[in-house]
Order: sequence, then structure tokens, then C-alpha cells
Amino acid sequence: MQNNFKTTVIGLGYIGLPTAALIASRRLQVTGVDISKKVVDTINQGKIHIVEPDLEGLVSYVVSNGYLKAQTEINASDVFVIAVPTPFNEDKTPDLTYVQNAVENIIPVLEAGNTIIIESTSPVGTTEKMAQLMFEKRPDLKGEIHIAYCPERVLPGHIIHELEHNDRVIGGVNEASGLKAKAFYQHFVKGDLFITNDRTAEMCKLVENASRDSNIAFANELSIICDEANIDVYELIRLANRHPRVNILKPGPGVGGHCIAVDPWFIVSEFPKSARMIRLAREINDGKTEWVIDKVSERVADFEKRHKRKPVVACLGLAFKPNIDDLRESPALHVVFELIKKGFNIKAVEPNIHEHGTIKLYSLESALASADIVVFLVAHNQFKDIQIMANHLVFCDLS
Repeated sequence: MQNNFKTTVIGLGYIGLPTAALIASRRLQVTGVDISKKVVDTINQGKIHIVEPDLEGLVSYVVSNGYLKAQTEINASDVFVIAVPTPFNEDKTPDLTYVQNAVENIIPVLEAGNTIIIESTSPVGTTEKMAQLMFEKRPDLKGEIHIAYCPERVLPGHIIHELEHNDRVIGGVNEASGLKAKAFYQHFVKGDLFITNDRTAEMCKLVENASRDSNIAFANELSIICDEANIDVYELIRLANRHPRVNILKPGPGVGGHCIAVDPWFIVSEFPKSARMIRLAREINDGKTEWVIDKVSERVADFEKRHKRKPVVACLGLAFKPNIDDLRESPALHVVFELIKKGFNIKAVEPNIHEHGTIKLYSLESALASADIVVFLVAHNQFKDIQIMANHLVFCDLS
């Protein structure tokens, strides 16, 4: 693949924008497409709409030098990268609306020789279905375009580095598509690139996150057991991990984000009878969030009984993990929502966002100054050196 090709990245969120910026940093022409005009306008000003270290400087550079532009329309291109969300429905089944819409929108502009890569996390068989959709509407393209699936493997807060250095699994619908996609990623990925088929690549992404979810579920279940046994779970884990072949994770208030909290359900949805442990891990981690709500509620009730008034509860953190602004599937956010619904006097603190549509945010200083109960939900750096006053009741369940 030559260096004068054009790339279109569809979806300029937490994955699409960093991907577009990284490709553009190789002095390649990239068009980023998003349905939000506000997002498009922000990027074209060389600014970003999400919190991610090193991203704003990179976007500013590639936009100012003409390598990246954002728009709401899709035009002809050589490579199309689909990086739109894949949420789940209320019944935990995958919602592929965004992926299908993206595919339908590129079909009119597709040309022979194009490469289409789906990066959105998808259930097994999605790439095949999208290929079938393309060929149904454009039979002239059968055998003339290349289609592949290549999931991202990045950690929020380290996305730029990991997009460049992590290994990638590329699943082509045929051998030629896999090789074509590999040639594309070689322009900006320094990690190893492994070619397989599209179904294996789709399952690989899901299995990676289901495995992590299961490990977290063990730690979360252990924390509940230790609470009943009056054992410090953190000390227990430190001691158990001295075993050379044991590596227990730290418990948290649940599991959030658009990967670990979502992807296992894609497996369960497709294989409901066989995915028993995967389902149980999801249920344990979701249940841990409810356990946190119950524990905080108990402390509030105890305070009211002793002091004859409602306590002020400072909830520290809304994001799904430390030092980011991403609230997707956040257990901390769910905890705060539920505590507010119970009528508790909540002062929520999230230093990585300026405002929230339904939850009033407070500065850390003002929340702590009036708090009777302090609930640590997310281990943001801003919370590490907090001096807790002697009269504060503290509930700590950091992830």
C-alpha cells in the first residue's frame, strides 16, 4: 500500500479520534467522520472533546498541518475504518445499529480496490453480515474490495501509546483482505500484526475482555466474603499474591467501560447455554455494584440513627476507571445515581469533567468540607493524598 492513499475513520470517539490522529501523524491524508457537528467543529479547531493524555497536542499538529480534517459527510476514500459504538440492549443483546448505519452510509461511495475495516467490538459473524450487506446492495463490488475486522486493544489514559505499540489481530474475510489490512496497519502500528479469519478475530476481542472480567469477579466476590469474615481483603490479597503462581486482582465497585462490562454479554447472547462461567462473572461484577450501594445505605442509616439528621455523603469519582473522563457503563456513576434516588444528600466529585447533565458536581474541597461520609469510588490521582478528618466515616472500594 503506497503512502498517497486516503483514509476515512467513521466515529470520532475514544477510539476513532486517536486512531485518526495517529494515522494522520504519518503524513497520511485522513478524514474523520462523525454525526455530531459539535465534535467535528471542535476537532477542526485542533481541539478535542475527550480527556486523553497526549491526544490534544497530536490533534492540533495533524489538523494545523492539513493531514486530518473532520466532517459529517462520507466521501470516496481508499480505506474506511469503522470505529463506532456497539452498545447492548436492555436484554443484554448486542445493538449493531451504529455499525450497520456506518456500512450503509459508505456503500454508495465504495469503489473497486477499497479496504473496509471494522474496529468496533462485535459479536461473532458481524463482519460476514456486513460484507453480505455490501454485496447485496453493490453486487458489482464482489471480489473487488477487501473487508476485515481488527479490534483495538487499548487502555484509556494510554491510548496513543498502545494504538502504536500493541500487537493487533487482523481477521480478513479472505486471505487477500487480511493481507491488505495488514499492509494498512503497518503504516502506523509498531506492534506485531497477526492475520487470522474474521470470526476468530471477533471472538478474540470478546474472549480477552471476558477473561479479564472473570478475574475481576473473583476479586470482587472475595471482597464480599472478607467483609462477612471481618478480614482486610487488601491485606489478604497482598499476602496471597506472594505465592509465585497467584495473581489476584484488586476488588472494586464493579466493572465499567465499553469493553469489559459489555463484551462478555456478546458471547453470552450468542452462546447462552455454553457461556455459563462468563455469564456468572458478569452477574457477580454487576452484583458488586449493588453491594456497594447497600453498604453505603447501611452507613447512612446508622448515621441518621445516631445523629438524628441526614448525613452529607461525598462520592469521589464517577468515571469507570482512574484518571479518565469516560463514564460509559461506570459502576461509580450507577452507585451515585442510586444513592440520589434514595433521597440521600450526595455531593459528587469528578475532577475530569466540568459538568454532568443530571448530577450536580462539587469541587473536592467543598465536598470534603461538608461531608459526614466519604465514599471513595474511583482511584483518581487527585484523591490519593486526601487528608480525611477524624469525624468522617469512610467507605473505600477503589478499583
